[in-house]
Amino acid sequence: MSYDTFVPYKGLDGGHRMTLYTWGKPRHFPDLPRPIRRYFDVSPDARVLAHCHWQANPPLHPTLIALHGLEGSSNAHYMRGLADKAYRLGLNVVLLNQRNCGNTEHLSQGLYHSGLSADPAAVIQELTEVDRLNTIGIVGYSLGGNVSLKLAGDYGPQPPTAVRAICAVSPTMDLGRCVNALERRENVFYEWNFVRNLKKRMRRKARALPGLFDLRYLNSVKTVRKFDEMFTAPHHGFKDASDYYHRASSLRVVDKIAIPTLILSATDDPFVPYEQFSDKAISNNSNVTKLITNYGGHCGFYTSPSTCFDGYWAEQTVLNFIVNGL
Repeated sequence: MSYDTFVPYKGLDGGHRMTLYTWGKPRHFPDLPRPIRRYFDVSPDARVLAHCHWQANPPLHPTLIALHGLEGSSNAHYMRGLADKAYRLGLNVVLLNQRNCGNTEHLSQGLYHSGLSADPAAVIQELTEVDRLNTIGIVGYSLGGNVSLKLAGDYGPQPPTAVRAICAVSPTMDLGRCVNALERRENVFYEWNFVRNLKKRMRRKARALPGLFDLRYLNSVKTVRKFDEMFTAPHHGFKDASDYYHRASSLRVVDKIAIPTLILSATDDPFVPYEQFSDKAISNNSNVTKLITNYGGHCGFYTSPSTCFDGYWAEQTVLNFIVNGL
């Protein structure tokens, strides 16, 4: 399998078809052991849940941390697919839920947002100082890709020595541009699905922590931008949605990344415009490798499977990069 080319599965040479096919295709991982639940206190008022697959004597093995996308969880198919491959390669795997994700609304006072890199930073600190894990790679998808890149940029020129490699698949590096793309007419289904799940989460949040959130106008929210304007931005102290998108975008700090990093995305992604990856802050940083394929959709990248390969090309590609960097 070539590292720098991607040939889509027959009939999936369109961004929408690839995205929807891989989103809906059932996957099973009979050889992946049941995960161990692990909680991390990432701030005084927030606890996050990880589903972990530990090798025997974990400090002797490298560790992969995976970050999911908007309204996803550690149970997303790409998270479990990545875990299955990484565990078979001898890595510990930590599938990290963002705040409130994975049915954890009751564990945190507040909400999550697309640039909350302090949470995985706190997890990494605990894993290195308490668990004595000294070799870590990070893979983030979509929103999680933005978080992983922002984490690397926030670390700046002196990142933790344990963090050896970072990958971002279909990352929303320029949040404002991605939200603009999401609002295009042909993307109405994706936006409807995101908004539906965001509203469901807010209702669960209000039931778990009564009195903290005013949901009187929640029913009027029809777009991700409106949700961010009414809830995400004010809750986290941003002036408005535009201010949030600007300040939380990893594109602002990608020039500061000092960790070997791979950005993987597709030109036919329906709502992550490939133009953002042409920014000079990316091309001028020798620590960042950019791999933009013609096909792949959003976090899809499904090709023809074989007897020893399940067809999920992005999972194998990012693991190749991570393992080579550890």
